[in-house]
Amino acid sequence: MAKLCLRTAFLFMLAAALLADAACFFAQQPARPAGAALVARLNRAMALAEQGHVQQALTLAEQLVVEHPDFVPALKLQGALLEEEGRASEAEQVYRKVLQLSPNDASLLFKLGTNRLAASDNTEAASFFVRYLRLTPGDGVAFFYLAQAYHLSGQQDLALKASRRSAELLPGKAEILQEYGEILCATRDPQTGIKQLLKAHQLDPALRKIDFDIALAYYDETDYAETVRYTRQAVQAEPADLDALRLLSEAHVELSQWQHAQAVFEKILALQKDDPPALLGAAHCLLELKQFEKAIATLHRVLELDPSQAIAHFYMSRALLGLGRTDDARHEAEIYRLMDQMSIAPPTLGSEGGKTQWDRAKQLLREGHEAEALSAFQDGVNAPAASLADAYVLAGSVYLSIDREEAGVRALRQALEIKPTVRGAHTYLGLNDLQQGRLIEAESEFEAELAGDPNYLTALAGLGEVRYRQQRWPEAAGLLLKSRTKIPAQLYKLCDALFRSGRVQEADATAEVLAGYAANDRSQMQALVDLLHRQGETALASKIAAMIKPE
Repeated sequence: MAKLCLRTAFLFMLAAALLADAACFFAQQPARPAGAALVARLNRAMALAEQGHVQQALTLAEQLVVEHPDFVPALKLQGALLEEEGRASEAEQVYRKVLQLSPNDASLLFKLGTNRLAASDNTEAASFFVRYLRLTPGDGVAFFYLAQAYHLSGQQDLALKASRRSAELLPGKAEILQEYGEILCATRDPQTGIKQLLKAHQLDPALRKIDFDIALAYYDETDYAETVRYTRQAVQAEPADLDALRLLSEAHVELSQWQHAQAVFEKILALQKDDPPALLGAAHCLLELKQFEKAIATLHRVLELDPSQAIAHFYMSRALLGLGRTDDARHEAEIYRLMDQMSIAPPTLGSEGGKTQWDRAKQLLREGHEAEALSAFQDGVNAPAASLADAYVLAGSVYLSIDREEAGVRALRQALEIKPTVRGAHTYLGLNDLQQGRLIEAESEFEAELAGDPNYLTALAGLGEVRYRQQRWPEAAGLLLKSRTKIPAQLYKLCDALFRSGRVQEADATAEVLAGYAANDRSQMQALVDLLHRQGETALASKIAAMIKPE
């Protein structure tokens, strides 16, 4: 996002501005005595601040505020001085107090807007700029910042409107056109966005990040040659810019320029040693350049750093095949197939909507405000539930997760009364039964869910666990495989069930998948090593034991 080089600091405000505030203050309160004395003391505090005696100035300002708590100019000066001292939260409290006393103070609204934007509180930043612009509707800079706040909070239509207005009010301003172009590219009109970015580049070729922004826009439009051209310029301007280097490497890869891409990956690794994406990219280049041994060594390092990198196993399979090691290549291909299959499993509970909204609903349920929680699940842009029945399913699952079994079962039953075919209710009831050891009841619930949706993955995994506990190994393995589970405990059961079903090669591949997902779980990793030893897979057990991180 573009940034304007504009001065917004509050400390060295013009004396005339504070004196004007003071004059307004006394005009509204003609009965107040000793106005001239207050102004003199205020002038003294400002003079000290301008001379660099910030602490003495702050002491005077605080004395004025103690004696006259509603003296707006002194409060504003106190806030500015606190901010200069690095006491941002205290300054913020003072500014908000001033705003209560003077709700139409335009300069203060602008100040609070920029502060909130810098603190990444984009929603409140936007609200301050909206209030400010009602008072000063012709301020293009404020529209610039408002566009940033909307853009960063995901409100792209409003961001585009604010950015367009900023460009109208400040024509020919390179920073404004840069932001306008970025937002156009992020919304519905990338071609016009590129034109605006190119215009900004023409106005100021040295504008920070302009080459990168143009390159990124061309990359999104799959014009990789232009991406390379502008990204090279961005790297020339800032050789240590990792974002630009990554974009340049990706563009070279898209153009199959493997040697160029490899050289860029090496630059990234020189700046950021053992960066898994760069190592993976370098390995891919080495593979395409038929340097198979180097590719394999690099991929081993990738998997040491991040065992969950499925694509590393795919590249490893190709490299091993290039060396004629067919059996090893087949094994790596099977690991990749399993991990790739798991990558399309559904999101975890709670990720369907915005995290803030989910956490709020969860807290409401903890506090006993069920009706409000149900509304939170249903309402809002990122609401995870579309109907009341869906909301009850989510509420029931949350209740179960916080050990409120009775409330959870009640909510799930309520969901089924409202809509007998609602997705997930039978599954969560089944998971609760499974946790309590009620296998017959759990089996019934999972089967009821799968009767309505045969591909509901969580229910498949749950029924797979039931079959595992019933020692029906082939069925358990089949269901757990079909569920695409990534949960280490379920992968362990899958591995064990495959061994018990005589499917040793698949079990070995699953063990390596499990090791990838459970790399940080020492107890699960040790249990897997023990399982492999019991099955006589000593070489694989040793390999996975070496992956266990020390305490």
